[in-house]
Amino acid sequence: MSTSRIERLVATASEIILGKEYECRLALSCLLARGHLLIEDVPGTGKTTLTHTLARLLGLQFQRVQFTSDLLPADILGVSVFDRESSTFQFRPGPVFAQLILADEINRATPKTQSALLEAMEERQVTSDGQTLPLPEPFFVIATQNPSYQIGTFPLPESQLDRFLLRIRLGYPDRAAERALLQGEDRRTLLESIEPVMSPAELLELQGAVRTVIISERLIDYAQALLAATRQSPEFATGLSPRAGLGLIAAARAWALIEGRDHVLPEDVQRVFPYIAGHRLRLASDGRMPGPDDIMRLLKSVAVI
Repeated sequence: MSTSRIERLVATASEIILGKEYECRLALSCLLARGHLLIEDVPGTGKTTLTHTLARLLGLQFQRVQFTSDLLPADILGVSVFDRESSTFQFRPGPVFAQLILADEINRATPKTQSALLEAMEERQVTSDGQTLPLPEPFFVIATQNPSYQIGTFPLPESQLDRFLLRIRLGYPDRAAERALLQGEDRRTLLESIEPVMSPAELLELQGAVRTVIISERLIDYAQALLAATRQSPEFATGLSPRAGLGLIAAARAWALIEGRDHVLPEDVQRVFPYIAGHRLRLASDGRMPGPDDIMRLLKSVAVI
């Protein structure tokens, strides 16, 4: 059941987001690993459409928050309002109380507003007026981000970036996919016609199955060697955190499950590592995020144990 449902989900998503099956698999592996996803690219490449597609296929309650410079934390989390009849304050939940949140153009909001999501992403709860309120299960944040060189963007702080399990880029479609896109139906029309492939309960079951995927001691050693390489390399200002290491293992297990296996291979670790590490590292030379070539050079420098 798991493999057939997953393949159907990936195939349907690939019909909406043309020419991006690999990126669809990465996005799904992030959700199966109970992680949050950051999609960075120029406007118009399908970031929001991919999020809508996953929400519909997984049957998730969906909320979109358009991040702007004047957005306040209360606009995301909710606010307490005085009720005259009961003479008490009543909490009115914000859009964060949904199963899948699209934080659209997250880096157009101020760091104060960005940080409103930290507790929700890490603890899956919201604290308001001293009261802790749990968020629904499953709970995901998918954030889209415009390139930092564009006007009106604020950089995401490291603490916020570290909450995202994976960061992917969709990029421009190849010529054949773009041709099919230009000649085909409107993506919004196609989205309205697709039916859920699985329920939230089935998704939770798959998340549980991810944790049962076997990873050998030798592959744990390999993952640790990759973490150590980022910390010891003079090329990077700081290395990967233990949280990143936990995310690497979880994402590799999810990728193996998507591939129909009950055990992790070294290739699974290598597949997800660039998307785990790219947004968490900084080059020592100029403080920029490393490019794909920098990450691949690091990967090749660490032998599979």
